[in-house]
Amino acid sequence: MFHENCKLYILIFVQLFFLYYREEEKYYSRKMKSFLGLHPNALAYSMTTLGAGMMNSIFNFYYVKLFLNKYKISESAFHQGQVVFMIWNAVNDPLFGYLQDNSQVPCCSRRQFSILYGAPLYALAFLLPWFPWKQYEEEDWLCGLHLIVALCAFDGLLTFVLLAQCALFAEISTRHESRLQLIKYNQVASLVGSTSILFCGLISANMERFAYFQAFTVLVAVIATACMSYTGFYSTTQYEQRESLMEESDPESTKAPSLSWSLVFSLTRQILTQKNFLLFVVMNFFQVFHLAFCNNFMMIFADNLIPNGVLSSSVRSLMYGAGFICPQCLVLLSHTLLVKFGYYKIVLFSFYLEGTAAILMLALGREYYYLLAIYLTVNMVMVQASFSLFNLPLADIVDADLKKHKRKSPLSSMVFGTNALFTKPAQSLAPMLVVSVLNQFGFADLNSKAVDPDSSLYLGLHDAMFYMICLVPLCITAIQILTWTPFSIQNTHLTPIL
Repeated sequence: MFHENCKLYILIFVQLFFLYYREEEKYYSRKMKSFLGLHPNALAYSMTTLGAGMMNSIFNFYYVKLFLNKYKISESAFHQGQVVFMIWNAVNDPLFGYLQDNSQVPCCSRRQFSILYGAPLYALAFLLPWFPWKQYEEEDWLCGLHLIVALCAFDGLLTFVLLAQCALFAEISTRHESRLQLIKYNQVASLVGSTSILFCGLISANMERFAYFQAFTVLVAVIATACMSYTGFYSTTQYEQRESLMEESDPESTKAPSLSWSLVFSLTRQILTQKNFLLFVVMNFFQVFHLAFCNNFMMIFADNLIPNGVLSSSVRSLMYGAGFICPQCLVLLSHTLLVKFGYYKIVLFSFYLEGTAAILMLALGREYYYLLAIYLTVNMVMVQASFSLFNLPLADIVDADLKKHKRKSPLSSMVFGTNALFTKPAQSLAPMLVVSVLNQFGFADLNSKAVDPDSSLYLGLHDAMFYMICLVPLCITAIQILTWTPFSIQNTHLTPIL
């Protein structure tokens, strides 16, 4: 009896202590917020977006043109690299997601530590493509190996760090208003990070001054590492506070389950039984495809379809930069609409808008160069802006999974990782399919020194490019409208504040 009473008193004391600690933390958070005008946790969360955005924008925008135009990689080596990347890209997300949700190793189980320890390796992987291993000859096999290593290393570290950040998004708070606040901070950080494309284009003359380009990427890698480390040191989640309290009262209750393949398949099956998750995955697959299509080929399409006399190099740099900067501005400006209508209707409206723009451009034709430049930019902005909201439905799916299976803690990383298992292959399929189609119309001959391209091929190539930039978005948005309409988690923005 005496021991039971002692245990009860200790438990009450611990609860009071943590209640006091949380009140003190709220007080200092309010004090910091009033002093700086910023929310400390949202700021810490968004710093990873800032660092990753600087690197990802440059990587996705330039790597295809670098290997095709400068390194002269063969089509077969390019496709082989994309196939290997597609497999690794799909496998590493659920693998890292499972490790981060179930491992007992702090660098995996703690979201902040995953970001802190992964940041410098992520930055080093970002630098891999920009420094050739030797002076490549045309169709050099080493160039193909370089592509495989660069893609797999970069995506592996990107996955490890950003999965942890996605889990932070779902676990910092379950309130819709708090998540919208994270989106707001995230978009500001993404806006600042995406300016790396603009400055990179201006400094390197769109990669023409390659030494300047390399120096700029090194600077970006250093800044990005510092930004992501800030998240690792200063971010917190609501579940960590609960776990700390539980560890004091019952240390055995917070031990992670032992790692096993049977548990992996069981948890994955539970996630896949959610209808909303499956609908989202199909819609998101085509969004990732569309985004890769824009990121990898916008510069190539613009360079070939819009004459140099129409748009100067500096104007083109501004155009490319706007494709990465304006999406964040659009999301920030639509914050009030997100609060009023919710992400479901905003995303659905964006699909209709993209499809309408594609139909209008197709009807006008490719001779309207200024309209074509505006269309390419607006299309990229719309795709990136709507994609920036996708953490909201995924976080709602995490909440639904937590409630349905009565879990002690959410499987945030596994949900995000399982989604990536099915959607990430689109990042490889897009460049593979586009390059294959373009090469049928003589695109490979444009970059070959050994072959003098027939001028008659240009007309067919330009027609193929124009139809692709109109028909690909049109087909994608039609499929997305069909799959997104039945998604049933539509009104979380109306959930009352508790």
